Amino acid sequence: MTLARAATGLRPVINATGVLLHGGLGRAPLSAAARAALDLAAGTTDLELDLGTGRRGRRGRTALAALAAAVPAAAGVHIVNNNAAGLILAVTALAGRREIVVSRGELVETADGFRLPELLVCTGARLREVGTTNRTTLGDYADAIGPETGLVLHVHPSSYQVVGLTDTPAINDLAALCADFEIPLVGDCGSGLLHPEPLLADEPDVTTWLGFGVNVVTTSADKLLGGPQCGLLLGRADLIDRIRRHPMARAMRVGKLTLAALEATLSHPDSPVRQALHARPERLTTRAETLAAWLRRSGIAASAVASRAVVDGGGGGSSPLPNDAAFRRSGGHRREGARDEDGMAPAGPESGLTIKGFGGFGPELPSAAVALDAVIAAPLRQGEPSVLGRVEQGCCLLDLRTVPVELDPVLAAAVLAAATEAGATTITDAPTEPHIAEDADVMTIESMAIPRATVPGRRAP
Repeated sequence: MTLARAATGLRPVINATGVLLHGGLGRAPLSAAARAALDLAAGTTDLELDLGTGRRGRRGRTALAALAAAVPAAAGVHIVNNNAAGLILAVTALAGRREIVVSRGELVETADGFRLPELLVCTGARLREVGTTNRTTLGDYADAIGPETGLVLHVHPSSYQVVGLTDTPAINDLAALCADFEIPLVGDCGSGLLHPEPLLADEPDVTTWLGFGVNVVTTSADKLLGGPQCGLLLGRADLIDRIRRHPMARAMRVGKLTLAALEATLSHPDSPVRQALHARPERLTTRAETLAAWLRRSGIAASAVASRAVVDGGGGGSSPLPNDAAFRRSGGHRREGARDEDGMAPAGPESGLTIKGFGGFGPELPSAAVALDAVIAAPLRQGEPSVLGRVEQGCCLLDLRTVPVELDPVLAAAVLAAATEAGATTITDAPTEPHIAEDADVMTIESMAIPRATVPGRRAP
């Protein structure tokens, strides 16, 4: 047992689900820079000490400076332990026990049962709900604002979408209305985008909202930003100052490890999340074909199939992936619903594969996966390291958009071990170990004569 394995109950998991920000897997994986910063900050540091003067310094000053530099549109910035804490702190400091004007269509509930109205009420503020579930107009806000109004709240509903007869005012129009009434507008951006992202055109970002006149924006650092779990507050300097000076801010401050990882993420923005988001589909296809070929030579039924990934399996975008989405192999022409003699969707290289039932949110991202027999899924999850894929219609899919290329050899070895444990391979000799070629984008396999074999119950690949 390694020291890391003995010191914590947490287990490393290779995310092959195709969900970039998987809540069950801790959302964003940290960059190499952030991990190095964690190692550095784990020892004694100058967290609240000015080494030049020898006197007490401002806590988190370099992380705050990095955040301010990353979003020049923000005159003030503050960091708390998560986005919900940021929203509670902003509401408590700015609204007190007065009214919060909010659209009924934005009173969200998250996948883990967290309900926004309950969080807001626990601050002592009173909710002034306006509009309806599907329609809220600028006039609804104007009619509700009065002497008891503490702030207006706008929440981006990232985990669902209302379609059909809908209406909601543009964020810039709502900001202008609040400015006319001299009432703060607080926006919960949530997703962690600091700037516009062309691949996520419908996802709001902090810089754009601030430019539209939103006074305070709250967001998460462990989502699309790709950093550690913490909440970011950005906006008007006087309002941010009121927020950070509120007594409750002390209970929501972050530790030195979070500050170090956040600063490194902001200073080195090429995070694993960004790399996964921008991975080229043709390279993913090449990786899947290479992995599948190696596994077949090792006696495992495996195919490279076309897949579709999503940003967040439970809320991280605004375009839902339909439950009847089809995942087809590139170039496949097999009719939908066709089955092998064992009743399972085929995983051989010569025919199409249709997968249904994978739900998620965010724009669909073209991807590639390795399709295996579903019997391998359980030993994959329980292996060392654990590998989490998707099980659909009798197949275990390992989507490579969420697997860093340097982990391909580890993934291949894990599949081989799981298949051996499940009795899904007839090869007894150890195959050639896969490795990453220098400066290569895909895994390479050394030449070695390995006999072709048929997995029991399946056709030979």
